[in-house]
Amino acid sequence: MARHEPEIQLKTPEQIVKMRAAGLVVAAALEAMRQAVAPGVSTADLDAVAESVIRDAGAIPSFKGYQGFPASICSSVNEQVVHAIPAADAVLKEGDLISLDCGAILDGWHGDAAITVGVGETDPELLRMAEVAEDAMWAGIAAAARRTAAGKGRLSDISSAIETSIRKAGGRRYGIVDGYGGHGIGTEMHQEPHVLNYGRPGRGPRLVPGMALAIEPMITMGSPRTVVLSDEWTVITRDRSVAAHVEHSMALLDDGVWVLTAQDGGRARLGDLVTSREPAAAH
Repeated sequence: MARHEPEIQLKTPEQIVKMRAAGLVVAAALEAMRQAVAPGVSTADLDAVAESVIRDAGAIPSFKGYQGFPASICSSVNEQVVHAIPAADAVLKEGDLISLDCGAILDGWHGDAAITVGVGETDPELLRMAEVAEDAMWAGIAAAARRTAAGKGRLSDISSAIETSIRKAGGRRYGIVDGYGGHGIGTEMHQEPHVLNYGRPGRGPRLVPGMALAIEPMITMGSPRTVVLSDEWTVITRDRSVAAHVEHSMALLDDGVWVLTAQDGGRARLGDLVTSREPAAAH
């Protein structure tokens, strides 16, 4: 039986400009939360910060109400990997590591991104893990840009680049979370295709201009295996090791990549791989 590739929504350059506007709202919300993270702050406080930024921009929190999710962000602390629900009694303490995942809808288009932040004085090994995850995310985005420009890109080239970056990071072997990964994004928050954070290159759908993808590595200090708690949302590491999760939404264009949820479009990390139209569209 023939195998069918997933149907992927391709965007026009004009639609990608609209996605950039949503992405900048997400970037602003994440930066506001980054500044608010401190010992004694609850994850519900951070949720309120993000929702205020999103709504003040005329956008809608895309997480709130999504399949029944009750909040505007996911706030995953320490062994929580993703999808943790903010709560007033979830109070941050010195040394915690928190992943903040946020989405916004503006003019019908979605943005989605995540950061991992240390709370106060945090173990340098945990901060290093977050840095490794971020470096791997950028490696995946760069691979997508280069392979698309060469006309030879396949989806798993991103996955392979992420895994290679993590495996080459010095110091220890990190767990790459099983099963979870990035996704297509556009008029819905989650679209085809699913983007794993590991795998062999040269497989899956072709990478072509018009694709918009959320790239989101999730790694742990221990096992890659996870379990879902009784709230049916919160994903934690099975061995209770601390995890890190980062994410950017990006779009492929015929003259480069555009990191839609990065304030600078990704130029500081990617240089000339970033589309030349980015500065004009951002103003």
